[in-house]
Amino acid sequence: MGSAMFDTAMSGGRRKGFQVAANHVIRAGVAAALLAWVVLIPNAVFAQGEADSAREVTLYELVLRDGSRLYGSIERQDEVEVVFRTQGGATVTSRRVEIASLKEVTGSMVEGEFLPQDPNATRLFFGPTGRSLKKGQAYFGVYDFLVPFVQVGVTDRLSVGAGTPLVFGFNESERPFWVTPKLQLVNAKGMQVSVGVLHAFNFDGHGGGIGYLVGTRGGAQSSFTVGAGVAYGSSGTRSGVLMVGGDRQVRRHLKLITESYVWKGGDGVVSGGIRFFGDRFSADLALAFPVGTGEVFGFPVINFVHVF
Repeated sequence: MGSAMFDTAMSGGRRKGFQVAANHVIRAGVAAALLAWVVLIPNAVFAQGEADSAREVTLYELVLRDGSRLYGSIERQDEVEVVFRTQGGATVTSRRVEIASLKEVTGSMVEGEFLPQDPNATRLFFGPTGRSLKKGQAYFGVYDFLVPFVQVGVTDRLSVGAGTPLVFGFNESERPFWVTPKLQLVNAKGMQVSVGVLHAFNFDGHGGGIGYLVGTRGGAQSSFTVGAGVAYGSSGTRSGVLMVGGDRQVRRHLKLITESYVWKGGDGVVSGGIRFFGDRFSADLALAFPVGTGEVFGFPVINFVHVF
């Protein structure tokens, strides 16, 4: 009987050891895959950032009622028709009644193709970039369908925002609110630097948040963002946090984005995904993986933003 118990214990130990080893292998695989997002993609966008920013242009976008979309310049126009020259050099004459819209747009020229800008370039999935909203510009968004937020450009360098969850328990006095002032310090070609605070509080007097400094290098097509901050609480606790992120536009209305955090003790979150966007609307779809929890799992990140 003792021998059987010993064999059973050894068998259980081997199974436990196998599970531990398997968990390490899984974690290593996830870390390796996410490392490609965190390191390789930001390095690629950093290397191309200055070249991309040099090719940023402002053109006219002509959309006809049949769905045709052209980019170029206006040669001549009157109340009846518009004479339009495309980027390829062709001249198109359209009557006003055939035109759905005609407006200026800013983007990048890549191998002769015009790529429009992301309207939500002041944020990654959650964290800010060094870019700033223009005066009078604003956006309204929702994190994971339950957390609405808004940000408004007061000047070309200063913006303020706020948010609160749609659903939060049964005690409304504990409902958290947060404000997000942000000030841009540097706005040079290919480089933007901002400072800001995400401060959360409730009506019970509890509060905390993160004060941060964030910089973005690159152009409209691709960029690399690094931020450092201090998380604080109403009890006087302090903790440092580091954020690394990047984005790269791979299609006319599609971006790859990565955003990762690490804080004291080596714990953190690594995420990667995509952003679909139009003239004023963007939608993010990503997976985020906690690091340092001892478990391997991912949770979805789904965001929607409309820019006014």
